[in-house]
Amino acid sequence: MSATPRIDLASVTRLTELADYIVPFTIRVMCDLAVADHLVEGPLPVDVLARRIGADPAALTRGLRALAGRGIFTEVEPEVFGLTPLAEPLRSDHPFSVRECFPLMPPDIYSWARLTHSLRTGETAFGHVHGGTRYYDHFADHPYECVRFERSAESVNPFVLRTVAPALDLAAARTMVDVGSGHGTFAAGLLVRHPELRATLLDLPHVVAEAPQVLAHAGVADRCEIRGASFFDPLPAGADVYLLKTIIHDWPDERAAAILRNVRTAARPDSRLVIIESVSRYGNHDDTGKVMDVKALALFGGRTRTEQEFRALLDDAGFRLLRVTPTSSMSVLEAVPAVPVPENGPTAGSPAVAAAGRSV
Repeated sequence: MSATPRIDLASVTRLTELADYIVPFTIRVMCDLAVADHLVEGPLPVDVLARRIGADPAALTRGLRALAGRGIFTEVEPEVFGLTPLAEPLRSDHPFSVRECFPLMPPDIYSWARLTHSLRTGETAFGHVHGGTRYYDHFADHPYECVRFERSAESVNPFVLRTVAPALDLAAARTMVDVGSGHGTFAAGLLVRHPELRATLLDLPHVVAEAPQVLAHAGVADRCEIRGASFFDPLPAGADVYLLKTIIHDWPDERAAAILRNVRTAARPDSRLVIIESVSRYGNHDDTGKVMDVKALALFGGRTRTEQEFRALLDDAGFRLLRVTPTSSMSVLEAVPAVPVPENGPTAGSPAVAAAGRSV
């Protein structure tokens, strides 16, 4: 006989909030319309705000009221809206702005609508929806979506940098290769903090094309070299540090190991590998990495790994894991070469090398 369910209205309310996608979608539209940027000087009547952003006043009122009820924006008087602390990070000029973090990208949305396929089969919903196309291969033919994705990924870097920089010991390093660097905002932040450091940014050509302006804005362009290439191709050799920030979780074990072997081939015996990733742990604690693990399942085909799984991947690639340092955002994993390059490492003609590589 089944147990009688508890009557807990608070749980029902909380579950309804967590399952709702109306509020998340509305937040993303407000980001697209740059609503918070137009409220920096103070509250505005909705008709004025709508005129400035190119929206319908009545429709905009409905969206803003829905968010104001959740503490995002505030209706200070009828049809006059302003910012709240929760809305402030939606400003473009906020030090930890998340405005670019929440793009509404139809290819992603169609994939999430087929998440059931991923949970039933273990395959990506993205590939299922888009005829077997891999996530990052899609961007090569859709430059606008590629830029939006990269800006989304880069937008969290100021926060991640602030949290992980204290755990990164780069004082003795003089050269660094950022493998899968994106537009270079994370590397630029490290270079600002370490004036003696020089860096090579490596990512696909259509991705690093955006890097020069990022580096110039940070004032570190003279200490950077930019290379447009896949991280399945041979990497720049002999650097003090090889950085892999949020790369490994995008890939299944075989390809993740191929990336690490590529780094091992390029590394000196005294080089250091730094991996910045979420590390999965057993238990019921709230962890962004657990949520991102579902994203990796649905879109990329990778996964969030445990410390033991990282250790096994690194051992297979010829690295020895030294330490794992958790931070409030991600963990910093440090490894050093341990054995000669594995004889079965990736070769120029292997499928792994031929595949395109990207970061998230």
